[in-house]
Amino acid sequence: MAWLPLVGWAALIVVAFGAGAVLRRAGALPVDAFPPLHAQARLLLGPLLPAAAVGLVAVTVLPVTARWLPWRPLLVFAWLGSAGWAVLLQLPDGLARPLTTPTEYLAGLPAMGDDPLGWLRGFTKEMQAYPTHVKGHPPLPMLVLWTMQWMGLAGAGWAAALVIAVGGSEAAAIAVTVRVIAGEDVARRAVPFLVLSPIALWIATSMDAFFLGVAAWAVALVAVAAAESGSSLSSTLERDVGTESSALGMAARAFAGGLLLGSLPYLSYGLLPIFALPLAVLILTRPGWPVLIALAAGCLVVPIVFTIAGFYWWDGVVGTHAAWLISLGSRRPYSYFLVGDLAVLALLIGPAAAMPLPAALRRAAGLVFTTPPGGQGHPGSGRLGWLAAAALAGVLALDLSGVTRGEVERIWIPYAAWVVAVAAVHRPPARTMLLAQAVTGLVIEAVVRSPW
Repeated sequence: MAWLPLVGWAALIVVAFGAGAVLRRAGALPVDAFPPLHAQARLLLGPLLPAAAVGLVAVTVLPVTARWLPWRPLLVFAWLGSAGWAVLLQLPDGLARPLTTPTEYLAGLPAMGDDPLGWLRGFTKEMQAYPTHVKGHPPLPMLVLWTMQWMGLAGAGWAAALVIAVGGSEAAAIAVTVRVIAGEDVARRAVPFLVLSPIALWIATSMDAFFLGVAAWAVALVAVAAAESGSSLSSTLERDVGTESSALGMAARAFAGGLLLGSLPYLSYGLLPIFALPLAVLILTRPGWPVLIALAAGCLVVPIVFTIAGFYWWDGVVGTHAAWLISLGSRRPYSYFLVGDLAVLALLIGPAAAMPLPAALRRAAGLVFTTPPGGQGHPGSGRLGWLAAAALAGVLALDLSGVTRGEVERIWIPYAAWVVAVAAVHRPPARTMLLAQAVTGLVIEAVVRSPW
């Protein structure tokens, strides 16, 4: 029955939070006040009324806008809508506040001084003295913030603007990829759900939202380049994507996608499994060798540059793991968070994505690659299922390994956003499911105070 996945979605959340409360009272979960979330419980109503009002308007307007607005303006609208929804939800707690704590990246900037290359060469040697998030990640996020400071864009306000702008762009980037994989109609159906996703709660303001945006555009560039050369694409999709550009432009997009992909492991060690997403795109589109060569060349640039500059990625992994072992995070019980983190993922994707997800995954398993985008039955469901399956594979790899034990409400947003896209199978305007997404985000913000 169609409602069974919703029952499972709700049951997983209730059981995880119920078990967390019991274990917390027993002293078995000393790190998190509101497990499995790394947050505190609260009740916030009045300050959220503006967001609730805008959410109701968005539920009414988004399906119509997504259907009739020309494609490129729609991408801009999705970008602004996603960022705007994130800002509205976060306003009661302060947009820049999460970036100002002593554990965050900005607190580590003084150690870089005026010599970022010297800091980079000594990163693994000195990392244990750095703030929590600095030593818990590769050095590229710090170099991005240092560059902003060097450009005169210093402070938490500018950093928040960067995070929200890049993170909010994921709605446009994912729509671009869905258009390539499953056709424009399906992509338009996905836009409202991408805009009102509960993920917005951690777009403003967590540095992981920046990672989300970079990863989403990396996959989008790969998808567009692959569509321009893919031998298996139908003429309809070729016309939708627009493949009249030159071979040089196609290679340039593939190279740019590879460049962003190659940067991901240097933004966060937890982004390595996200390579399953471009792999799924390549399997579905089957591009020619020029695209694959340009993509591979792009992927090598950032690792080569960092290695020449004196940062060795594996040494960073070892150093971060050593820092984690002596941190409070290592005291989180593996068995509880193995399930509890999946409940957090359920919150991130919302009920609108949870409901069609099992069917999309089943269709993905039986997808025939020569089927034209959109296929038969539910338009694009199997191809959306491939994207969701790739994202879930990355999540499960991280979950089983235990390296993202807790705090996944921010760490997993680069993966969860792709699962949200399966909500496109709902028949438009699907306002009931859109409302459920908006209410989920509002309820979480009302009862949870997150440090991000």
